[in-house]
Amino acid sequence: MKKQESADQYTMGWIASILGVIVIIASFMLGFNMGKLSTMEGGAVVTTGSGNTEVALKGSEDAPVLIEEWSDFECPFCTRWYQQTLPQIEEQYIKTGKVKLVYKDFPLSFHANAQKAAEAGKCALEQGKFWEMHDKIFDSSAVGVKPTVDNLKAWAGELGLKQSKFDECLDSGRTAAAVRAEMAEGQQKGISGTPGFLINGQLISGAQPFEAFKTAIDAQLAS
Repeated sequence: MKKQESADQYTMGWIASILGVIVIIASFMLGFNMGKLSTMEGGAVVTTGSGNTEVALKGSEDAPVLIEEWSDFECPFCTRWYQQTLPQIEEQYIKTGKVKLVYKDFPLSFHANAQKAAEAGKCALEQGKFWEMHDKIFDSSAVGVKPTVDNLKAWAGELGLKQSKFDECLDSGRTAAAVRAEMAEGQQKGISGTPGFLINGQLISGAQPFEAFKTAIDAQLAS
């Protein structure tokens, strides 16, 4: 009996050791993944309704200066910034590897089409064509064409997105939560209107001219 008890104790001890190793490995992996998520916070990561982690990023991930833009696709000031300021930032800083730009949604309640336009951007993001949809919406807004659901679907087809997948995404509203999360993040960080920006954490409000961004970007590059 004593031999049997010793064998049972040995077996139980062995099982406990194996379970301990499994717990340690699981804890390590959880901590590793949480660490990765923590590095993504504060900037560039958008979680879409499908559960995929996507980045609405323009420029090199290694660029030293991060511009976070909170915008509304139906905001006339956002359209003006897109037309007048962004091209200069892109030419002088993004294409040269000094700046990366992350677009985040901040649809204002009094713009009737802004929410669905934001969701459409996320749906295009799932298919790797966020910036094409971004440009199409703003270019259309500049000539008075609103981002209605019908127009958004038509533009998706023009841009070569998989139509059925895009339509299902937009109709289901499954990216709405990601839009709300970005807006809440912006509010938490001091964004109160559109467009609003953080340049390595420094707040710039409104459709400021290129010179204002140049001053802020150069200061960050020099620091």
